[in-house]
Amino acid sequence: MLTRRKLLKSTAAIGLTAAASGLAAPAIAKGARIRVGYVTPQSGPLAAFAEADQYILGGFADTDAGKNFEVIVKDSQSNPNRAAEVAQELIIDEEIELMLVASTPETTNPVTTTCENEEIPCISTVAPWQPWFIGQQGNPGDPGSWQPFDYAYHFFWGLEDVIAVFTNMWGQLDSNKSVGALFPNDGDGNAWGDPNVGFPPVLAEQGYGLTDTGRYQNLTDDFTAHINAFKQANVEIVTGVVIPPDFTTFWTQAKQQGFTPKAASIGKAILFPQAVEALGRTGHNLSSEVWWSPTHPFTSSLNGMSAGGLAEGYTAATGRQWTQPIGFVHALFEVAADALGRVSDTRDPDAVSEAISATQLDTIVGPLAWDGAGVPPFAARNVAKTPLVGGQWRLKEGGGYDLVIVDNKTAPAVPTGGTMEILPD
Repeated sequence: MLTRRKLLKSTAAIGLTAAASGLAAPAIAKGARIRVGYVTPQSGPLAAFAEADQYILGGFADTDAGKNFEVIVKDSQSNPNRAAEVAQELIIDEEIELMLVASTPETTNPVTTTCENEEIPCISTVAPWQPWFIGQQGNPGDPGSWQPFDYAYHFFWGLEDVIAVFTNMWGQLDSNKSVGALFPNDGDGNAWGDPNVGFPPVLAEQGYGLTDTGRYQNLTDDFTAHINAFKQANVEIVTGVVIPPDFTTFWTQAKQQGFTPKAASIGKAILFPQAVEALGRTGHNLSSEVWWSPTHPFTSSLNGMSAGGLAEGYTAATGRQWTQPIGFVHALFEVAADALGRVSDTRDPDAVSEAISATQLDTIVGPLAWDGAGVPPFAARNVAKTPLVGGQWRLKEGGGYDLVIVDNKTAPAVPTGGTMEILPD
């Protein structure tokens, strides 16, 4: 297969031949901006992850570093096949020098795989590192066959972090330690429910019982089987990694069928205030992982803005409440600007890859370095870890919800604003 990189090498060879024969060789125009691709789910069931994209892109363009970039944005439409297609378009048609991608394995994985095949550097985020790394291996069930990537770099937390955060929150409550699982048949669900690297072995070690009825298809319309199984097992804690419309369906049906757990700690679905507000008053005290918030004690390497300042700026510009992806999308462009600023020839994918791997940067989501800290050796080259805490949505007197951080054992630098409370009946 003729990759983009091989095509560039062929073009360079033609240029050298032309020069040797006295003809003019191709040249890159002076002052040309660096072309960066960005793939994100701007439509479809994952669209909430991309809500702040325009705000972040506009802010990046206004920075000194941003003026050197041309960012070409493509919508994955929340579809893995579409994500791969637009990644190919960016590489072949737009001739990008770096790919950026965010938001769930359904977006990050196909884009990263495409970049790796085409030998184009790629930085991704907003997907736990296990479904990102393991999900792209040829044989995910055989750790001995796993290989590092040459051009792909990822920053986020891992399943070990979200499991620790969730169990730390549950440990603040008096419960029977009976947990019900909502694990869909997708990259996240298969990783969270994996018997080796997911929730099951850790929960068993800590004395939790797990009721897992198996993988369901996203956008299902009936969770009665799950609810009945949870009732039968006297489940007092629900967990899972659910797309927003599916959790709305599950939670509405659970209330209708009289299932009232003490805690529901859900990844993905209730990261966003709009999703919780759609549940009305029944969203009170739902809990989730918190990757970023206005109280995180970090600042931007691009403009020196604090986490709180970035969140306030978003609300002032849009009239909407801050959401967690704001910080990580901003950090994507921090890393891109820093890495490419250390490369003399941004058209050289090996030089760009080397610059990314050498990153040591304090960002608005915390310090980032691909130094292997906190990850196993097989992922050390490609994964940089970020801090994670736990929070609960609290209904405000005037309406709407605030996300209150209630556990910071895994990231003490992030302040808490309260303690874990049980769900109302």
